[in-house]
Amino acid sequence: MMSLACGIPLLECVYVAGCLKWGWKRCAYIGAFDSDSWDIANFEDFEPVPRICRIILAVYEDDLRHPQWAPEGGYGMKLETVVKKVNYEETEGNAPPYIIYVDHDNQDIILAIRGLNMGKNRDYRTLLNNRLGREMFDGGYVHHGLLKSAAWLLNKESATLVEQIEKYPSYTVTFAGHSLGSGIAALMTLVVAKNRSALGNIPREQLRCFSIAPARCMSLNLAVQYADIIQSVVLQDDFLPRTATPLQDIFGAIFCLPCVMCCRCMIDTCTSEKKKLKDPRRLYAPGRMYHIVERRFCSCGRFPPEVRASVPVDGRFEHIVLSCNATSDHSIIEIERESRKALEILKESLMEVPSTQKMQRQQSIAQGHKDQYKAALERAVTLKVPHAFSPSDDTIEEGETDENAILIDENGNPVPPKAEENPVDSGTAKKTTNWNVLVDRLFHTRMGKDSSTSSGEQVIIELKREEQRSSSSKEEKVNGKS
Repeated sequence: MMSLACGIPLLECVYVAGCLKWGWKRCAYIGAFDSDSWDIANFEDFEPVPRICRIILAVYEDDLRHPQWAPEGGYGMKLETVVKKVNYEETEGNAPPYIIYVDHDNQDIILAIRGLNMGKNRDYRTLLNNRLGREMFDGGYVHHGLLKSAAWLLNKESATLVEQIEKYPSYTVTFAGHSLGSGIAALMTLVVAKNRSALGNIPREQLRCFSIAPARCMSLNLAVQYADIIQSVVLQDDFLPRTATPLQDIFGAIFCLPCVMCCRCMIDTCTSEKKKLKDPRRLYAPGRMYHIVERRFCSCGRFPPEVRASVPVDGRFEHIVLSCNATSDHSIIEIERESRKALEILKESLMEVPSTQKMQRQQSIAQGHKDQYKAALERAVTLKVPHAFSPSDDTIEEGETDENAILIDENGNPVPPKAEENPVDSGTAKKTTNWNVLVDRLFHTRMGKDSSTSSGEQVIIELKREEQRSSSSKEEKVNGKS
């Protein structure tokens, strides 16, 4: 009996049982599990999403007067209010095509950016240009290729945006994008939020971003910090918001995308949640999350879609879903269709609500967003997320976002906004505002109270040091020649 027991390969049985458990856990996991504990989204919050999706989809058209990809009901755009539509030839590979549109019906100035074009090598260059974790940006880390593209777009179109903001000062300014464009739009919003005086002194509450099928473009503390102005929309099993693998590794791999996703799935399963949160260089989808769910566990077909919303910290789309819909759910056409259906379902719940109750509802929604935002910041501190801060701290306040911003005067010298009464009133200020300098300033921003000088002063000091170095090098060359 003892010899029989010794002959049983106990270690191998345990190993096989563990593999079977892992295999069942991964194969049985569906996208709906990511947002099980989230609340149902409000109609008022989700209402712009289908409209924004249609405007992004319009960027894919060669001629808006003769559309080829128009969704049901058309794009709903008035062509006479399309300020600018830019194609690949005009961007010269610095950014994907985009459109600037003034929506008078909804009092909105929109800059919408299209997603990745598989046939354009220039889009791949943007993805491959990522110095991950080498320099801090505004107290966190971001995708450098997407940030460079965002800075180029702001340098090119800030004058146009300021002109529209001056014409319609009460309108909101919306940056929106799909896939590759979603990361660019999110980082544009981050830079503008820190330098609002350089874009017509726009109030923070009039600035917003819709990141459709978002790419992971910023570290967790930044993703939570800007959740009040950035909204990300994910359809069911979309692979991109869940793929923590750097995008340059995915598109540069010799293996197919499903193989890379399976390998990454195995690595993420064996990595603890605590270790993921402690990694400051791990990038995440930005802002407040909206998850459109239309499939259930062990179900055939689709159910009426529902939208769940939250500002998650832990469990923020950390699990890759092994699903045949992982790539189709990334399509902007699918997202537009399902978001339109979900909005109709949310609208039915408001049909019989009296007007007085609607006003009270909007006030309670706004208060709920503030409470949820503060709770997310506190949760990040509790989980010891790198560089996270508590809302009770004085490190970042809404009124301080522009104190350290840098503008460039006519002579090319950096000038803090406080030195000018209104830095964007004159035409020269619009032309000389250099967003690359503003972006460079954010690389030197320190998150903390113990920094003796502001980040703006630090940039000025560094510029002076560079001038001194260049002058000293010139003197050495002159002395050498003599």
